[in-house]
Amino acid sequence: MTQRLTPGTAALLVTAPLLWAGNAVVGRLVHDLVPPITLNFLRWVLALALLAPLTHRVLRPDSPLWPHWRRFAVLGLLGVGLYNALQYLALQTSTPINVTLVGSSMPVWMLAVGALFFGVAVTRQQLAGAALSMAGVLTVLSRGEWNQLLALRLVPGDLFMLLATISWSFYSWLLVRTSEPASLRGDWAAFLTGQMVFGLAWSGAFASAEWATGHTHIAWGWPLVTALLFIAIGPALVAYRCWGIGVQRAGPAVAGFFSNLTPLFAALLSAAFLGEAPRAYHAAAFALIVGGIVVSSRR
Repeated sequence: MTQRLTPGTAALLVTAPLLWAGNAVVGRLVHDLVPPITLNFLRWVLALALLAPLTHRVLRPDSPLWPHWRRFAVLGLLGVGLYNALQYLALQTSTPINVTLVGSSMPVWMLAVGALFFGVAVTRQQLAGAALSMAGVLTVLSRGEWNQLLALRLVPGDLFMLLATISWSFYSWLLVRTSEPASLRGDWAAFLTGQMVFGLAWSGAFASAEWATGHTHIAWGWPLVTALLFIAIGPALVAYRCWGIGVQRAGPAVAGFFSNLTPLFAALLSAAFLGEAPRAYHAAAFALIVGGIVVSSRR
């Protein structure tokens, strides 16, 4: 049952966006040390290795995971294989502030995917909120200069992040359509492990294709090892757990507002570690995106 928002629950819901913002900043910091698709693969290999001692039973031959392998293969593709890889690819040419702001357009794509592919009706209020959020995304893509939209001067990373956001929208809707047994669904670690097993197969294939291009290298050292440990433990495991508990306690509607702290944290972390100070158009875009979510979420 959903409870009122206590300080402890709020702390959990703040921790997840902070770690996700850190994921974007760290991805930007190491973009010269490791190829983006390979970074995604290494991240989830390490995360699975850390989680395996708690969930090794999920991988047994008699596990309830295998009868539902098609569902977990799709979830692994969208959530592990595509979303994170596209985000790291976006950070090759875009900034963490832009990437997280574009990612904040998630409610727009949630409505679109739900209406087009899952038969969920969209209200006028939701459309109004989606329009505000889309205006915020366009503000980021145009760098605050609307005439740039006419010339289609877009940074490739922004487009990759749009694709990542759409991928996550499909992933989220598929999560709602449950079919797996409660023994998997009720255990967050087992449920995540099932996705990672298949997601690693996808991300490994994508990483192999990346290396087949011949324009790849890995600069092993403590900076990269430290970054891998952080993105595997923090954004991949701790954030997922904090978010899951927070949503259970406060409900998804309240928790959704906390997810939009990600670009704010990304702006602060970018200024601290990358020297990328936020611009005025970032503040305007953030206000539009949050305004759209508030409008679409009101009863």
